[in-house]
Amino acid sequence: MIKHATYMKIMRASAIYDLVVTAPFMLPASFVFVWTSLAGLHQALALNGTVPAPGIYLILMANLLGSVVVVWSLARLWVNVAILGRFDAAARFLFALWQIVALMNGASVLLAGYLVIELVFGILQVLSIKDAIESPE
Repeated sequence: MIKHATYMKIMRASAIYDLVVTAPFMLPASFVFVWTSLAGLHQALALNGTVPAPGIYLILMANLLGSVVVVWSLARLWVNVAILGRFDAAARFLFALWQIVALMNGASVLLAGYLVIELVFGILQVLSIKDAIESPE
């Protein structure tokens, strides 16, 4: 069980993390830059798995993901209520599931770093809250 104030700090930290990591996915040019940088890192480290070339559909899906996650992150930062952390935990567990599926199907092991962060924030956001306050003050 964690204190409400601690829970809210965790929720805000997860939102800030999402903003930093996902904002570049919103625009085609910034996504391609990040994606090719990750592909270069994957190749330089000679990691297992693959990083596909950024085709039009991959770019479209990344832009959609980036846009939605950035808006969701801003909502969690603006509307300061714990229930949003619960919804975020559910989304993180879904993301983690699909990341595991991708890893099992040959995705670069770089994805494992993102997977760990998704699971940590997901677990922290499902913890019991002592003295929970569900409405903004």
